[in-house]
Amino acid sequence: MRLDDAKQDLKHLFMMGIAAVQGETAVAEALEAEKTAPFDAVLAIGKAACSMYLGALPFLARHHQALVITKYAHSEDPRLAGTPADILESSHPIPNDNSLSAGQKALDFVQACDSNTNLLVLVSGGASALAEVLVDGTSLDEYRNLNERLISGGADIAEINAQRKRLSRIKAGRLLSHFHGGRVLTLAISDVAGDDIGVIGSGIGACSNRDINYRGKIIASNAIARHRIVATGRERGYAIGSEAENLYGDVGAVATRLDEIWTDGQPGLYVFGGEPTIELPPNPGEGGRNQALALLLAQRIQNRPDLVILVGGTDGTDGVTASAGGLVDGQTWFRAPDPELALSTANSGRYLREAGDVLVTGPTGTNVMDLVLAVKTAG
Repeated sequence: MRLDDAKQDLKHLFMMGIAAVQGETAVAEALEAEKTAPFDAVLAIGKAACSMYLGALPFLARHHQALVITKYAHSEDPRLAGTPADILESSHPIPNDNSLSAGQKALDFVQACDSNTNLLVLVSGGASALAEVLVDGTSLDEYRNLNERLISGGADIAEINAQRKRLSRIKAGRLLSHFHGGRVLTLAISDVAGDDIGVIGSGIGACSNRDINYRGKIIASNAIARHRIVATGRERGYAIGSEAENLYGDVGAVATRLDEIWTDGQPGLYVFGGEPTIELPPNPGEGGRNQALALLLAQRIQNRPDLVILVGGTDGTDGVTASAGGLVDGQTWFRAPDPELALSTANSGRYLREAGDVLVTGPTGTNVMDLVLAVKTAG
């Protein structure tokens, strides 16, 4: 197989995995199966909030109320213009003033639901940073500094969200404890290991009040994306070398682990999921954990003609960049100057961009952690 053909196959397989967990489709399928009365109000929070809201529209009351909170530049679908949704954009991964405004609006929205309201809550990754109401005595600067220390220090999402819960008035099920309507259903796209609704978005879609008519359901996950990729890969004639959710731990350790798997394995398609961590130096450059992992893998496969590897965030962004990750091969390490410097300064995104090996998808309407896909050929 030619190098370009393998790269195109990996892009296609990656997007097939995305399609299997896309917010609009996942919400529509879940609500079709519910077959319950229309919802009067909907609160959608996360990177996939707009896509999820669009999927819910056929199942909402005609004169419903809607509050949609998402990341900057994630609400550009023209179909939203014809809806009654109040759409707010705020910052991710580090909260800002808009995050606090959005959090207060979310709290007000839930508190305003009357006794007859049926509330639909749609949650996806990114909700923790996008909406917040801080406990008394905690300033935004203190909260931002905490997030920056945790993220740059290599903390995983479970640890970060645990700290966020401690300082929040709306996380860990507290937001929905203010609901006094008829019933509430939370549909969540999982971006955490274990698919725990109490961890996704720091538990903003969970409910800590047992007296409330509440139910929560996971509708999309990394496993679902991986399974679609594997099925599509088989349809395209690939043998499956390995499929696992094992992208946990520091990116350096993950790169070593993956390289051992496919080096010892047979030719075919390799599919991995999860969310590695990265410890950043002072004043980091361009790129996030996926672009760093892609360049680390390029270092390990330099001059090998038998491997092509895609590393991507399923939300279409990596760190604070507009790139999802990287698509590398045995020559990536040589296509731009100073790859080792790029790794040491957390500037892998710039290196991959200059090398022409960056992966760009745009916002995907979902967020189920990260994926690594590799094709190993016989020659």
